[in-house]
Amino acid sequence: MTQPIDHARRRARLAERIGDRAVAMLAATPERIRNRDVHYPYRADSDMRYLTGFTEPEAVAVLVPGRPDGEFILFCRDRDPEREVWDGRRAGPEGACRDFGADQAFPIQELAQRLPELLADRDTIHHSLGADDWADRQLTAALDRIRAMGRRGWQTPTQIGLLPAVLHDMRLRKEPAELDRMRHAAAVSAAAHCRAMRVCRPGMAEYALAAELHHEFEAAGMHWAYPSIVGGGANACILHYIENSATLADGDLVLIDAGAENAGYAADITRTFPVSGRFSGPQRDLYAVVLAAQEAAVDAVRAGNDYDAFNRAAVRELCRGMLDLGLLSGDLETVIEQQDYKRFYMHGTGHWLGMDVHDVGDYKVEGKWRLLEPDMVVTVEPGLYVPAGSEGVDERFWNTGIRIEDDVRVTDGAPEVLTAGVPKRADEIEALMADG
Repeated sequence: MTQPIDHARRRARLAERIGDRAVAMLAATPERIRNRDVHYPYRADSDMRYLTGFTEPEAVAVLVPGRPDGEFILFCRDRDPEREVWDGRRAGPEGACRDFGADQAFPIQELAQRLPELLADRDTIHHSLGADDWADRQLTAALDRIRAMGRRGWQTPTQIGLLPAVLHDMRLRKEPAELDRMRHAAAVSAAAHCRAMRVCRPGMAEYALAAELHHEFEAAGMHWAYPSIVGGGANACILHYIENSATLADGDLVLIDAGAENAGYAADITRTFPVSGRFSGPQRDLYAVVLAAQEAAVDAVRAGNDYDAFNRAAVRELCRGMLDLGLLSGDLETVIEQQDYKRFYMHGTGHWLGMDVHDVGDYKVEGKWRLLEPDMVVTVEPGLYVPAGSEGVDERFWNTGIRIEDDVRVTDGAPEVLTAGVPKRADEIEALMADG
């Protein structure tokens, strides 16, 4: 059974960090128009959801540590039976208190009236300045009103702190309840990738293979965490290929980068496999290089190592393999130092993972790579991309893109691979495809 998220404890941690002379203000992500009167599916702001669990638009949360009338105030849409018939149920102020733990809640229309009093007499306002124009305007108007009320003894805050600097450091280390959700997202995503391997056949459209992934996500009550990449042949050399419009050809590899989102938490998996079910000799040779790099990188995801350690491990193995296969020439240390590998490996080896697929948190602290700590989660995703026409490269390797990506939790010992449910060794992939 999935553990509940303790949003009140998170708010208490944030209040402790900012102190009782500060106030924090968060605004919900606005709804976005897709075309004419059709909206994009609404996805709540991750910071707002992290602190409150509230997932409706048109909302502002204010955290006022030590306030006698209540520290957590939520402004949200009022109940509206007519609109709820068309657009769905709303919590309303009453539900905000009952279901989301707000000490006080008011209709969003009262924000301009009530916000100045909540901000007055505090030294610092923590806010994601620049993230949303509407929220910035509300804050500016409130400060103007506080200044105008100076004769009544109201003190205007003198500093604006960037809330992400405090909050995102909290989000970097995952709680047990968060890890539960991420493991579930990873398991469903792994099942989706296995499904894609089983059903893949020459002549199939990339979008049809994407549909198999999305079926698995939706059947588990999830949605994609990011637009799925399904690139066959040369398309696998386009890092963010999302057209998914080509036909998969016999003899090509197909690269799939796809993951589900579960209750606000993302998975992120990449696998590359042969459309026909069997790797060719050159494909297997390149694949072995990427797999060796990925395994070395995963092993380097350990507490106490710096964040770049697993990237360095991957780059060394990739360069060693490319030298052996003739994609690069020279000696290993020079190739690494001069970054010759970037011709075929142009991205980093991973990123933080959590509520956002490219999750928040600084990678460096005071100019140095951050040290990995238990319950941080990263992706590990080395790759090689050899487009047609690559000068000095055997044509057998052309139009080949390979990436292998897993989600890895830092522990006190060996790393935990959350996405181990989908095979990545060449012989295991072939066996699964043959079984399909």
